[in-house]
Amino acid sequence: MGWRPTSGQSFLNYSWTSWNNPRVRGIWFSESRFLAERVNQMKDEIIKLLTTDDIDRRGFLKCMAWAGTGLLFTIAGGVPRSYNLSDVSRGGAYADEARRALQEASFSFVQISDSHIGFGKEANKDVLGTLGQAISKINGAEARPDLLIHTGDLSHLSKDSEFDALDQLLLGVKTTDRFFVPGEHDVLVDNGKNFRDRYGKNTNGDGWYSFDHKGVHFIGLVNVLNLKPGGMGALGNAQLEWLAKDVKGLSSSTPIVVFAHVPLWEVYPEWGWGTDDGAQALSLLKRFGSVTVLNGHIHQSIQKIEGNMTFHTAMSTAFPQPKPGMGKGPGPMVVPATELRGLLGLTTVQYAVHNSHLAVIDYSLGDGSDQSTTQKVSIDNFTFAPAMISIPRGGRIQWINHDDIPHTVVANDKLFKSSVLDTNDHFEFQFDTAGSYPYFCSLHPHMTGTVVVS
Repeated sequence: MGWRPTSGQSFLNYSWTSWNNPRVRGIWFSESRFLAERVNQMKDEIIKLLTTDDIDRRGFLKCMAWAGTGLLFTIAGGVPRSYNLSDVSRGGAYADEARRALQEASFSFVQISDSHIGFGKEANKDVLGTLGQAISKINGAEARPDLLIHTGDLSHLSKDSEFDALDQLLLGVKTTDRFFVPGEHDVLVDNGKNFRDRYGKNTNGDGWYSFDHKGVHFIGLVNVLNLKPGGMGALGNAQLEWLAKDVKGLSSSTPIVVFAHVPLWEVYPEWGWGTDDGAQALSLLKRFGSVTVLNGHIHQSIQKIEGNMTFHTAMSTAFPQPKPGMGKGPGPMVVPATELRGLLGLTTVQYAVHNSHLAVIDYSLGDGSDQSTTQKVSIDNFTFAPAMISIPRGGRIQWINHDDIPHTVVANDKLFKSSVLDTNDHFEFQFDTAGSYPYFCSLHPHMTGTVVVS
Protein backbone atom coordinates (compact mmCIF):
# COMPACT_ATOMS: atom_id res chain seq x y z
CA MET A 1 0.00 0.00 0.00
CA GLY A 2 2.05 2.92 1.22
CA TRP A 3 5.77 3.07 1.84
CA ARG A 4 7.16 5.43 4.44
CA PRO A 5 10.86 6.20 4.22
CA THR A 6 13.22 5.35 6.99
CA SER A 7 15.47 8.05 8.37
CA GLY A 8 17.13 9.94 5.54
CA GLN A 9 14.89 8.43 2.85
CA SER A 10 12.01 9.90 0.92
CA PHE A 11 9.39 8.69 -1.53
CA LEU A 12 8.13 9.03 -5.10
CA ASN A 13 5.21 7.98 -7.29
CA TYR A 14 4.11 8.43 -10.91
CA SER A 15 0.82 9.51 -12.55
CA TRP A 16 -1.62 12.42 -13.15
CA THR A 17 -4.30 14.03 -11.03
CA SER A 18 -6.94 16.74 -10.97
CA TRP A 19 -10.40 17.28 -9.47
CA ASN A 20 -13.58 19.05 -10.39
CA ASN A 21 -14.27 19.95 -6.77
CA PRO A 22 -14.91 23.43 -5.42
CA ARG A 23 -12.46 22.62 -2.62
CA VAL A 24 -9.61 21.10 -4.58
CA ARG A 25 -6.59 22.71 -6.20
CA GLY A 26 -4.12 20.62 -8.16
CA ILE A 27 -0.77 21.02 -9.87
CA TRP A 28 0.70 18.78 -12.56
CA PHE A 29 4.24 18.42 -13.79
CA SER A 30 5.03 16.56 -16.97
CA GLU A 31 8.70 15.98 -17.57
CA SER A 32 10.85 14.37 -20.13
CA ARG A 33 14.41 13.62 -21.21
CA PHE A 34 17.10 16.30 -20.93
CA LEU A 35 17.65 16.64 -24.67
CA ALA A 36 17.86 20.12 -26.31
CA GLU A 37 14.54 21.89 -26.70
CA ARG A 38 10.88 21.13 -26.30
CA VAL A 39 8.83 20.81 -29.44
CA ASN A 40 5.48 22.49 -29.23
CA GLN A 41 2.56 20.34 -30.22
CA MET A 42 -1.00 21.44 -29.73
CA LYS A 43 -2.91 19.59 -27.09
CA ASP A 44 -6.18 18.07 -28.11
CA GLU A 45 -9.04 16.64 -26.18
CA ILE A 46 -10.91 13.34 -26.12
CA ILE A 47 -14.55 13.70 -25.32
CA LYS A 48 -16.58 10.65 -24.36
CA LEU A 49 -19.82 10.17 -22.48
CA LEU A 50 -19.44 7.74 -19.60
CA THR A 51 -23.01 6.61 -20.11
CA THR A 52 -22.15 4.93 -23.41
CA ASP A 53 -19.52 2.56 -24.67
CA ASP A 54 -18.82 4.61 -27.80
CA ILE A 55 -15.91 6.98 -28.26
CA ASP A 56 -16.23 10.21 -30.14
CA ARG A 57 -13.67 9.51 -32.92
CA ARG A 58 -13.58 13.18 -33.75
CA GLY A 59 -12.36 13.72 -30.21
CA PHE A 60 -9.21 11.74 -30.86
CA LEU A 61 -8.10 14.48 -33.20
CA LYS A 62 -8.36 16.82 -30.24
CA CYS A 63 -6.39 14.78 -27.76
CA MET A 64 -5.60 17.49 -25.24
CA ALA A 65 -2.15 17.49 -23.70
CA TRP A 66 -0.58 14.93 -26.02
CA ALA A 67 2.73 16.73 -26.06
CA GLY A 68 4.60 18.36 -23.25
CA THR A 69 3.26 21.88 -23.26
CA GLY A 70 3.08 23.14 -19.68
CA LEU A 71 -0.30 24.28 -18.43
CA LEU A 72 -1.78 25.30 -15.10
CA PHE A 73 -5.48 24.43 -14.95
CA THR A 74 -7.97 26.00 -12.56
CA ILE A 75 -11.57 24.89 -12.17
CA ALA A 76 -14.23 27.18 -10.73
CA GLY A 77 -17.82 26.01 -10.68
CA GLY A 78 -16.88 23.08 -12.85
CA VAL A 79 -15.35 25.26 -15.60
CA PRO A 80 -11.66 24.51 -16.35
CA ARG A 81 -9.22 27.29 -17.19
CA SER A 82 -5.53 27.04 -18.00
CA TYR A 83 -2.31 29.02 -17.55
CA ASN A 84 0.67 28.49 -19.84
CA LEU A 85 3.75 27.63 -17.81
CA SER A 86 6.20 29.16 -20.22
CA ASP A 87 4.36 32.44 -19.64
CA VAL A 88 4.40 31.81 -15.89
CA SER A 89 8.16 31.44 -16.06
CA ARG A 90 8.48 34.94 -17.53
CA GLY A 91 7.15 36.49 -14.32
CA GLY A 92 4.79 39.42 -13.95
CA ALA A 93 1.17 39.57 -12.76
CA TYR A 94 0.29 36.41 -14.66
CA ALA A 95 2.95 34.43 -12.80
CA ASP A 96 1.90 36.01 -9.49
CA GLU A 97 -1.65 34.77 -10.00
CA ALA A 98 -0.41 31.23 -10.62
CA ARG A 99 1.91 31.44 -7.61
CA ARG A 100 -0.94 32.49 -5.33
CA ALA A 101 -2.90 29.47 -6.48
CA LEU A 102 -0.07 27.24 -5.37
CA GLN A 103 0.49 28.99 -2.06
CA GLU A 104 -3.15 28.59 -1.07
CA ALA A 105 -2.97 24.82 -1.45
CA SER A 106 -3.09 22.80 1.77
CA PHE A 107 -0.92 20.06 0.35
CA SER A 108 0.33 18.68 -2.94
CA PHE A 109 1.32 15.33 -4.36
CA VAL A 110 3.18 14.04 -7.40
CA GLN A 111 2.15 11.39 -9.87
CA ILE A 112 4.50 9.80 -12.41
CA SER A 113 4.04 6.72 -14.55
CA ASP A 114 5.63 4.14 -16.81
CA SER A 115 9.28 4.50 -15.84
CA HIS A 116 10.12 1.13 -17.50
CA ILE A 117 13.42 0.72 -15.72
CA GLY A 118 15.38 -1.87 -17.72
CA PHE A 119 14.26 -0.60 -21.14
CA GLY A 120 17.22 0.37 -23.32
CA LYS A 121 16.15 0.41 -26.95
CA GLU A 122 16.20 3.16 -29.54
CA ALA A 123 13.18 5.05 -28.19
CA ASN A 124 15.18 5.90 -25.04
CA LYS A 125 18.48 4.31 -24.09
CA ASP A 126 18.69 6.12 -20.76
CA VAL A 127 15.42 5.66 -18.85
CA LEU A 128 17.26 6.11 -15.56
CA GLY A 129 18.43 9.49 -16.80
CA THR A 130 14.97 10.70 -17.78
CA LEU A 131 13.53 9.48 -14.48
CA GLY A 132 16.34 11.36 -12.74
CA GLN A 133 15.31 14.50 -14.59
CA ALA A 134 11.75 14.03 -13.33
CA ILE A 135 13.03 13.67 -9.78
CA SER A 136 15.03 16.88 -10.15
CA LYS A 137 11.88 18.67 -11.26
CA ILE A 138 9.99 17.34 -8.25
CA ASN A 139 12.70 18.41 -5.84
CA GLY A 140 12.87 21.84 -7.43
CA ALA A 141 9.15 22.49 -7.20
CA GLU A 142 8.14 25.63 -5.32
CA ALA A 143 5.44 23.65 -3.50
CA ARG A 144 7.05 20.56 -1.93
CA PRO A 145 4.75 17.56 -2.52
CA ASP A 146 3.54 15.50 0.44
CA LEU A 147 2.97 12.31 -1.54
CA LEU A 148 4.12 10.54 -4.64
CA ILE A 149 1.90 8.14 -6.59
CA HIS A 150 3.30 5.82 -9.24
CA THR A 151 0.69 4.44 -11.61
CA GLY A 152 2.58 1.40 -12.77
CA ASP A 153 5.17 -0.12 -15.07
CA LEU A 154 7.92 0.75 -12.66
CA SER A 155 10.00 -1.96 -14.35
CA HIS A 156 10.21 -3.26 -17.89
CA LEU A 157 10.61 -6.99 -17.24
CA SER A 158 9.72 -7.39 -13.53
CA LYS A 159 13.36 -8.04 -12.63
CA ASP A 160 14.70 -7.51 -9.12
CA SER A 161 17.56 -5.47 -10.53
CA GLU A 162 15.09 -3.11 -12.21
CA PHE A 163 13.05 -2.60 -9.04
CA ASP A 164 16.28 -2.09 -7.09
CA ALA A 165 17.49 0.59 -9.50
CA LEU A 166 14.16 2.39 -9.26
CA ASP A 167 14.21 2.30 -5.47
CA GLN A 168 17.68 3.82 -5.36
CA LEU A 169 16.57 6.74 -7.50
CA LEU A 170 13.46 7.30 -5.45
CA LEU A 171 15.51 7.67 -2.30
CA GLY A 172 16.47 11.11 -3.58
CA VAL A 173 12.92 12.39 -3.83
CA LYS A 174 12.15 15.06 -1.25
CA THR A 175 8.63 13.96 -0.36
CA THR A 176 7.08 12.31 2.67
CA ASP A 177 5.32 9.20 1.42
CA ARG A 178 4.91 7.16 -1.74
CA PHE A 179 2.30 4.78 -3.13
CA PHE A 180 2.24 2.38 -6.07
CA VAL A 181 -0.04 0.32 -8.26
CA PRO A 182 1.36 -2.23 -10.73
CA GLY A 183 1.45 -2.07 -14.49
CA GLU A 184 1.43 -5.18 -16.67
CA HIS A 185 5.23 -5.01 -16.95
CA ASP A 186 5.50 -5.32 -13.16
CA VAL A 187 3.62 -8.64 -12.98
CA LEU A 188 5.20 -10.62 -15.83
CA VAL A 189 6.91 -13.33 -13.78
CA ASP A 190 4.86 -14.30 -10.74
CA ASN A 191 1.44 -12.69 -11.17
CA GLY A 192 2.62 -9.72 -9.17
CA LYS A 193 3.85 -11.42 -5.98
CA ASN A 194 7.27 -9.76 -6.06
CA PHE A 195 5.67 -6.37 -6.70
CA ARG A 196 3.27 -6.81 -3.79
CA ASP A 197 6.07 -7.95 -1.49
CA ARG A 198 7.98 -4.78 -2.32
CA TYR A 199 5.28 -2.15 -2.73
CA GLY A 200 1.95 -3.66 -1.71
CA LYS A 201 2.23 -4.78 1.90
CA ASN A 202 -1.02 -4.50 3.86
CA THR A 203 -3.07 -4.24 0.68
CA ASN A 204 -6.20 -6.20 -0.17
CA GLY A 205 -6.61 -9.04 -2.67
CA ASP A 206 -4.19 -8.59 -5.57
CA GLY A 207 -2.94 -5.27 -4.22
CA TRP A 208 -5.78 -2.76 -4.09
CA TYR A 209 -6.05 -0.34 -1.17
CA SER A 210 -7.17 3.08 0.00
CA PHE A 211 -5.90 5.74 2.37
CA ASP A 212 -6.82 9.22 3.54
CA HIS A 213 -4.63 12.28 3.51
CA LYS A 214 -5.72 15.67 4.84
CA GLY A 215 -9.36 15.26 3.87
CA VAL A 216 -8.86 13.50 0.51
CA HIS A 217 -9.65 9.79 0.07
CA PHE A 218 -7.19 8.01 -2.23
CA ILE A 219 -8.00 4.66 -3.87
CA GLY A 220 -5.40 2.49 -5.61
CA LEU A 221 -6.85 -0.14 -7.97
CA VAL A 222 -5.25 -3.03 -9.89
CA ASN A 223 -6.46 -3.71 -13.44
CA VAL A 224 -3.49 -5.49 -15.06
CA LEU A 225 -3.97 -9.05 -13.86
CA ASN A 226 -5.95 -11.66 -15.80
CA LEU A 227 -5.69 -9.72 -19.05
CA LYS A 228 -7.45 -11.44 -21.94
CA PRO A 229 -6.21 -11.64 -25.57
CA GLY A 230 -7.46 -8.62 -27.46
CA GLY A 231 -9.11 -7.30 -24.32
CA MET A 232 -8.64 -4.39 -22.00
CA GLY A 233 -7.79 -4.00 -18.35
CA ALA A 234 -10.02 -5.68 -15.77
CA LEU A 235 -10.80 -5.11 -12.10
CA GLY A 236 -12.91 -8.18 -11.31
CA ASN A 237 -15.88 -8.73 -9.02
CA ALA A 238 -13.85 -9.07 -5.82
CA GLN A 239 -12.22 -5.67 -6.29
CA LEU A 240 -15.50 -4.01 -7.26
CA GLU A 241 -17.18 -5.40 -4.15
CA TRP A 242 -14.31 -4.11 -2.03
CA LEU A 243 -14.57 -0.67 -3.67
CA ALA A 244 -18.29 -0.45 -2.92
CA LYS A 245 -17.63 -1.19 0.75
CA ASP A 246 -14.65 1.17 0.88
CA VAL A 247 -16.63 4.25 -0.18
CA LYS A 248 -19.98 3.33 1.40
CA GLY A 249 -19.42 5.26 4.62
CA LEU A 250 -17.88 8.36 3.05
CA SER A 251 -19.67 11.67 2.79
CA SER A 252 -20.52 12.71 -0.77
CA SER A 253 -18.48 15.88 -0.19
CA THR A 254 -15.26 13.87 0.30
CA PRO A 255 -12.78 14.52 -2.55
CA ILE A 256 -11.85 11.21 -4.20
CA VAL A 257 -8.65 10.40 -6.08
CA VAL A 258 -8.64 6.98 -7.73
CA PHE A 259 -5.58 5.70 -9.57
CA ALA A 260 -4.80 2.58 -11.60
CA HIS A 261 -2.42 1.71 -14.42
CA VAL A 262 -4.71 1.12 -17.41
CA PRO A 263 -7.22 3.94 -18.01
CA LEU A 264 -10.53 3.27 -16.26
CA TRP A 265 -12.28 4.95 -19.18
CA GLU A 266 -12.18 3.77 -22.77
CA VAL A 267 -9.49 5.82 -24.45
CA TYR A 268 -9.03 3.47 -27.43
CA PRO A 269 -10.41 -0.06 -27.00
CA GLU A 270 -8.86 -1.28 -30.25
CA TRP A 271 -5.47 -1.02 -28.55
CA GLY A 272 -6.67 -2.22 -25.17
CA TRP A 273 -6.59 1.31 -23.80
CA GLY A 274 -9.44 1.02 -21.34
CA THR A 275 -10.87 -1.20 -18.60
CA ASP A 276 -13.69 -3.65 -19.35
CA ASP A 277 -15.45 -3.07 -16.03
CA GLY A 278 -14.18 0.45 -15.46
CA ALA A 279 -17.66 1.93 -15.89
CA GLN A 280 -18.86 -0.18 -12.96
CA ALA A 281 -16.15 1.25 -10.74
CA LEU A 282 -16.89 4.80 -11.86
CA SER A 283 -20.61 4.33 -11.20
CA LEU A 284 -19.76 3.71 -7.54
CA LEU A 285 -18.13 7.14 -7.39
CA LYS A 286 -20.77 9.22 -9.16
CA ARG A 287 -22.35 10.46 -5.94
CA PHE A 288 -19.17 12.27 -4.89
CA GLY A 289 -18.80 15.93 -5.74
CA SER A 290 -15.12 15.65 -6.70
CA VAL A 291 -13.58 12.60 -8.35
CA THR A 292 -10.15 12.60 -9.99
CA VAL A 293 -9.15 9.55 -12.02
CA LEU A 294 -5.42 9.08 -12.69
CA ASN A 295 -3.96 6.51 -15.02
CA GLY A 296 -0.84 5.71 -17.03
CA HIS A 297 -0.20 2.94 -19.59
CA ILE A 298 -0.65 4.94 -22.80
CA HIS A 299 2.45 7.14 -22.30
CA GLN A 300 0.75 10.40 -23.20
CA SER A 301 -1.39 12.99 -21.48
CA ILE A 302 -5.07 12.90 -22.31
CA GLN A 303 -7.67 14.55 -20.17
CA LYS A 304 -11.40 15.11 -20.07
CA ILE A 305 -14.06 16.29 -17.65
CA GLU A 306 -17.44 14.60 -17.34
CA GLY A 307 -19.67 16.13 -14.70
CA ASN A 308 -17.99 15.72 -11.32
CA MET A 309 -15.20 13.52 -12.69
CA THR A 310 -11.87 14.65 -14.10
CA PHE A 311 -9.81 12.08 -16.01
CA HIS A 312 -6.08 12.24 -16.72
CA THR A 313 -3.61 9.86 -18.25
CA ALA A 314 0.06 10.51 -17.61
CA MET A 315 3.06 10.84 -19.82
CA SER A 316 5.75 8.24 -19.33
CA THR A 317 9.17 9.11 -17.96
CA ALA A 318 10.64 6.53 -20.37
CA PHE A 319 9.31 6.76 -23.94
CA PRO A 320 6.24 8.01 -25.84
CA GLN A 321 3.67 5.93 -27.68
CA PRO A 322 1.63 6.87 -30.79
CA LYS A 323 -1.55 8.83 -30.50
CA PRO A 324 -4.65 6.63 -30.34
CA GLY A 325 -5.26 5.05 -33.72
CA MET A 326 -2.48 7.05 -35.39
CA GLY A 327 0.00 4.21 -35.85
CA LYS A 328 0.14 0.49 -36.51
CA GLY A 329 -0.38 -0.13 -32.83
CA PRO A 330 0.87 0.73 -29.36
CA GLY A 331 4.55 0.47 -28.49
CA PRO A 332 7.71 2.54 -28.03
CA MET A 333 7.85 5.39 -30.51
CA VAL A 334 11.20 6.68 -31.75
CA VAL A 335 11.24 10.46 -32.09
CA PRO A 336 14.04 12.95 -32.80
CA ALA A 337 16.15 13.74 -29.77
CA THR A 338 14.94 17.33 -29.76
CA GLU A 339 11.33 16.17 -29.43
CA LEU A 340 11.70 13.58 -26.69
CA ARG A 341 11.78 16.05 -23.82
CA GLY A 342 8.30 17.32 -24.70
CA LEU A 343 6.79 13.83 -24.80
CA LEU A 344 7.82 12.57 -21.36
CA GLY A 345 6.55 13.93 -18.09
CA LEU A 346 5.27 13.96 -14.53
CA THR A 347 2.41 15.61 -12.64
CA THR A 348 2.05 17.40 -9.34
CA VAL A 349 -1.32 18.15 -7.72
CA GLN A 350 -2.20 20.55 -4.92
CA TYR A 351 -5.30 20.51 -2.73
CA ALA A 352 -6.76 23.62 -1.10
CA VAL A 353 -9.32 23.10 1.65
CA HIS A 354 -10.60 26.67 1.70
CA ASN A 355 -10.56 27.54 -1.99
CA SER A 356 -13.10 27.10 -4.75
CA HIS A 357 -10.59 26.37 -7.52
CA LEU A 358 -8.66 23.40 -8.82
CA ALA A 359 -5.30 24.14 -10.41
CA VAL A 360 -3.25 21.66 -12.39
CA ILE A 361 0.27 22.32 -13.71
CA ASP A 362 1.84 20.17 -16.39
CA TYR A 363 5.63 20.47 -16.78
CA SER A 364 7.72 18.77 -19.42
CA LEU A 365 11.50 18.61 -19.42
CA GLY A 366 11.46 21.06 -22.30
CA ASP A 367 11.88 24.73 -21.53
CA GLY A 368 8.92 25.92 -23.60
CA SER A 369 10.95 28.44 -25.55
CA ASP A 370 9.76 27.26 -28.95
CA GLN A 371 6.05 27.82 -28.54
CA SER A 372 3.88 28.66 -31.47
CA THR A 373 2.20 32.08 -31.33
CA THR A 374 -1.05 30.62 -32.72
CA GLN A 375 -3.06 28.34 -30.50
CA LYS A 376 -6.38 26.61 -30.98
CA VAL A 377 -9.52 26.39 -28.91
CA SER A 378 -11.99 23.62 -29.74
CA ILE A 379 -15.71 24.21 -29.50
CA ASP A 380 -17.31 20.87 -28.77
CA ASN A 381 -20.14 19.53 -26.65
CA PHE A 382 -21.08 23.13 -25.71
CA THR A 383 -17.63 23.76 -24.25
CA PHE A 384 -14.60 25.89 -25.10
CA ALA A 385 -11.56 23.65 -24.62
CA PRO A 386 -9.35 24.71 -23.01
CA ALA A 387 -11.60 27.23 -21.31
CA MET A 388 -8.61 29.35 -20.30
CA ILE A 389 -5.64 29.67 -22.62
CA SER A 390 -2.58 31.92 -22.56
CA ILE A 391 -0.50 33.39 -25.36
CA PRO A 392 2.25 35.99 -25.65
CA ARG A 393 1.49 39.44 -26.99
CA GLY A 394 1.08 39.32 -30.74
CA GLY A 395 -0.18 35.75 -30.60
CA ARG A 396 -3.34 34.51 -32.23
CA ILE A 397 -6.16 32.25 -31.10
CA GLN A 398 -8.15 30.16 -33.56
CA TRP A 399 -11.53 28.87 -32.43
CA ILE A 400 -12.89 25.87 -34.38
CA ASN A 401 -16.48 24.68 -34.03
CA HIS A 402 -16.67 20.88 -33.93
CA ASP A 403 -20.27 20.81 -32.73
CA ASP A 404 -23.20 20.00 -35.00
CA ILE A 405 -24.91 23.26 -34.08
CA PRO A 406 -23.71 26.85 -34.52
CA HIS A 407 -21.84 28.89 -31.92
CA THR A 408 -20.24 32.33 -31.66
CA VAL A 409 -17.16 33.76 -29.95
CA VAL A 410 -17.81 37.18 -28.40
CA ALA A 411 -15.55 39.14 -26.03
CA ASN A 412 -17.27 40.43 -22.92
CA ASP A 413 -15.96 43.91 -23.74
CA LYS A 414 -16.84 43.47 -27.46
CA LEU A 415 -13.15 43.64 -28.47
CA PHE A 416 -13.76 40.74 -30.83
CA LYS A 417 -16.86 39.05 -32.18
CA SER A 418 -17.12 36.17 -34.61
CA SER A 419 -19.84 35.59 -37.13
CA VAL A 420 -22.05 32.56 -36.52
CA LEU A 421 -19.76 29.52 -36.74
CA ASP A 422 -21.30 26.44 -38.29
CA THR A 423 -19.70 23.00 -38.04
CA ASN A 424 -15.97 23.14 -38.90
CA ASP A 425 -16.05 26.94 -39.28
CA HIS A 426 -13.31 28.85 -37.50
CA PHE A 427 -12.57 32.33 -36.20
CA GLU A 428 -9.19 33.92 -35.47
CA PHE A 429 -8.14 36.97 -33.52
CA GLN A 430 -4.72 38.48 -32.78
CA PHE A 431 -4.05 39.81 -29.27
CA ASP A 432 -1.57 42.71 -29.17
CA THR A 433 -2.11 43.95 -25.61
CA ALA A 434 -1.38 42.09 -22.40
CA GLY A 435 -4.36 41.35 -20.19
CA SER A 436 -7.20 38.96 -19.50
CA TYR A 437 -9.97 38.68 -22.10
CA PRO A 438 -13.10 36.76 -21.04
CA TYR A 439 -15.52 35.74 -23.77
CA PHE A 440 -18.70 33.71 -24.29
CA CYS A 441 -21.02 32.23 -26.91
CA SER A 442 -23.86 34.66 -27.53
CA LEU A 443 -26.13 31.81 -28.63
CA HIS A 444 -25.38 29.72 -25.54
CA PRO A 445 -24.23 32.18 -22.84
CA HIS A 446 -23.33 29.46 -20.33
CA MET A 447 -20.35 28.71 -22.58
CA THR A 448 -17.48 30.90 -21.37
CA GLY A 449 -13.72 31.11 -21.77
CA THR A 450 -10.77 33.40 -21.14
CA VAL A 451 -7.66 34.36 -23.12
CA VAL A 452 -4.70 35.57 -21.03
CA VAL A 453 -2.12 37.60 -22.93
CA SER A 454 1.29 38.21 -21.33
